[in-house]
Amino acid sequence: MNYNIRGENIEVTPAIREYVEKKIAKLERYFTESPNANVNVNLKVYQDKKAKVEITIPMKDLVLRAEEVHDDMYAAIDLITDKLERQIRKHKTKVNRKFREKESLKDFAPIFTEVGQTEEEEDLEVVRTKSFDLKPMDSEEAILQMNMLGHSFYVFTNAETNRTNVVYKRNDGRYGLIETQ
Repeated sequence: MNYNIRGENIEVTPAIREYVEKKIAKLERYFTESPNANVNVNLKVYQDKKAKVEITIPMKDLVLRAEEVHDDMYAAIDLITDKLERQIRKHKTKVNRKFREKESLKDFAPIFTEVGQTEEEEDLEVVRTKSFDLKPMDSEEAILQMNMLGHSFYVFTNAETNRTNVVYKRNDGRYGLIETQ
């Protein structure tokens, strides 16, 4: 990959250049052959000391692009590398799914090497199964049980309706109740 690193309101030091190149070079492991791509990196520093990093990697069938604003430029570069890696995995999953549906995987020379499973495949795998008896209780007792266990949800049988319900902790810190019909 060819690197074009530009700085706005900042001098691109050899240390910054080396760090960017080292981080982006790690993405090459996802490709079977080293892509002939020009990596465009814009580093900007604003008056409030925030750093904005933009990376664009145009390739034959794909344009990888990400930007991040952060107080620390090095942290922004790390976050951008993670974003680009997710984009590559997502594209790889999409390409593989397309060819699986057509059942013509034999004729396809993959662009990417196999580096573990993709995030989407990992999310769909059941890694543990539990079974338990649902104790009849009210929603307040279920919330207490959930908090005692340190879980974010709790399944129980509602003592009043004798139906399966779920209490859960919301992002705002309050609780929600899901009732079955």
